[in-house]
Amino acid sequence: MSPSPPRVLCVQAHPDDETIWTGGTMARLRADGAVVDLVTTTWAPGKPRHLELVDALRALGVDREPVMLGYADGGVADSADRPALVAAPFDEEVAELTAHIRHLRPEVILTTDAFGIYGHPDHIHTHRLALAAAEAAAERHLYPAAGPAWQVSSVYLVTVSESRSGSAWQRVMAARGADADPAFAFGSPDDRIDEVVDVRGVLDLKWRALQQHRTEFERSRTLRAIRALDEPVREALLGWECYLRRDLVAGGRALFG
Repeated sequence: MSPSPPRVLCVQAHPDDETIWTGGTMARLRADGAVVDLVTTTWAPGKPRHLELVDALRALGVDREPVMLGYADGGVADSADRPALVAAPFDEEVAELTAHIRHLRPEVILTTDAFGIYGHPDHIHTHRLALAAAEAAAERHLYPAAGPAWQVSSVYLVTVSESRSGSAWQRVMAARGADADPAFAFGSPDDRIDEVVDVRGVLDLKWRALQQHRTEFERSRTLRAIRALDEPVREALLGWECYLRRDLVAGGRALFG
């Protein structure tokens, strides 16, 4: 018998990050019967981008409501009444996310790599927050009011493959003006990547989910650049999702199989 799919928690900074970076993985996991939850660290419940996020998750087959921590997006001051994510007291943020981890009891956490994939401050902060909370959730002496301790088995950090999709992402970033610094670069060498998830079989779901983020398509040069890509280039960009795997217990937990 094949093992049952893991219980997964995706922790991302903004509505749309869940789809761009992990949408295909979530869709495949849901097709396998996995329970998949999402914590978005910015934006408040009830805001337009929260409602669009719910629609995007449904397109991916994720029927559970996202948890919104409700900190302000660093680029959109009116996204929430709480302080900006990067300016709020870090220990309070860790305690809050720890409580959600202990409640949801995921075996696997998906979040961004240490560079926030391309250096976005909210992404980098969310990476640090997710790792700190994953460790804290297992330590019963920390945040006892947050519920019984829970051990996450593995953390998968989203990255970009330099060989597989790096050139496509560079094309997108150039279109949004991020190439002003000739030293600007991101992504991971292939020999550092631990998991490559082929999501071409659910790419239609991922693209449909991404288009639910209507407000961001109006605002974001990045999403408009993705929409303008030729289909083969878009497939190279979105058809594989790459991770660095960090096991928190011996053996860890596989995503599939």
